[in-house]
Amino acid sequence: MKDKTIDYLLRTTWLAVNKMYNEEAAQFDTTMATGFTLLSIDPEEGTPSTSLGPKMGMEATSLSRTLKTMEEKGLIIRKPNPEDGRGVLIYLTDFGKEKRNFSRDRVLTFNEAIRNNVSTEELLGFYKVTEVINHMISNKKIYNQKEHTLK
Repeated sequence: MKDKTIDYLLRTTWLAVNKMYNEEAAQFDTTMATGFTLLSIDPEEGTPSTSLGPKMGMEATSLSRTLKTMEEKGLIIRKPNPEDGRGVLIYLTDFGKEKRNFSRDRVLTFNEAIRNNVSTEELLGFYKVTEVINHMISNKKIYNQKEHTLK
């Protein structure tokens, strides 16, 4: 284990989680990206389309494709935002809410399985490490941006 880098462990673990969720979702003719989007939409109030991308960490083009597919499958509907005439709110349909509950159950099952196999101290350590990584990246504390500027 000592010869594996932190980024390697993060990447391979995320790829395994991604594959697991996609295999589970495929049984119900959907994808992990769709499930993640369903979970990111407020089931009662809807969610502004412009806040979904940043909330999910997705690029606008990927999110647009996902939303288009979800709309075609009858999972969501788009309505003009009454508070901002230029904006659009994304709402879950009844079918979308049903699929959202399915996605939520799968995430909770995953979390419960991990919690049943990892001590509280280990889990708190994991949370702390991910918090530090995210903080360092968002504050550009890993690479000095001047080092990477072309001259």
